[in-house]
Amino acid sequence: MSGHSHFATIKRQKGLKDAQKSNVFGKLSKMITISVKSGGSPNPDMNFKLRVAIDKARESNMPKENIDRILKTASEKADSYEEIRYEGFGPFGIYVIVDCATDNKNRTSQELKNLFEKSGGTMGGPNSVAYNFTDKGFLLVEKAQDVDLQTLTLIDLGVDDIEEIDDGLEVFVTPDHLKEISEKVVSAGFKVLKTELNMIPKTYSNISDDNQTAKITFFLESLEDHDDVQRVYSNF
Repeated sequence: MSGHSHFATIKRQKGLKDAQKSNVFGKLSKMITISVKSGGSPNPDMNFKLRVAIDKARESNMPKENIDRILKTASEKADSYEEIRYEGFGPFGIYVIVDCATDNKNRTSQELKNLFEKSGGTMGGPNSVAYNFTDKGFLLVEKAQDVDLQTLTLIDLGVDDIEEIDDGLEVFVTPDHLKEISEKVVSAGFKVLKTELNMIPKTYSNISDDNQTAKITFFLESLEDHDDVQRVYSNF
């Protein structure tokens, strides 16, 4: 991989893990709802995308009764939301992809355009930056006592790449194999701490100036704070 820790990147950016955001439960509710629609089932055992969304909700301490209530009404509400992906260039030319779920595409598009332009960036068209990203399934696996043996075992399971970090082992797989590999990892006796579908940059920006870094971080967080934004990917 690039030498950048994916887990460190998502910890640096607020994302949905920041439970102090006032809109976090609203975002998670929307994520669960659209996962029911796109995954074709309100049963997380039959809908892996939904299972990932529910896991995210649990990580953010959403009460079980909230999750159950969302699942009961998800099929009815799902048609109210449209999933849209936006691409663009942030401050100092960083590449940014923004996944949204919205009930008003025109409103969301204009508001995101304003955020990009306010930061000195600009919105782009389809594939203006997506070519620099690869779709990947991501697992964060708890380290075993014998990490070398664990790594060999994971390789035998068919993973694409593994990186050891302080928080565990970052495991990358093809998106279509994420569910299968996740189940195999658990069956092998290892604990999966996190599972996600992600877009991993092929190349990263080389920005290290403190002022520039602060401006980029502020911009990325402003995107993540937007009510309609589900995920933000960047090469920063």
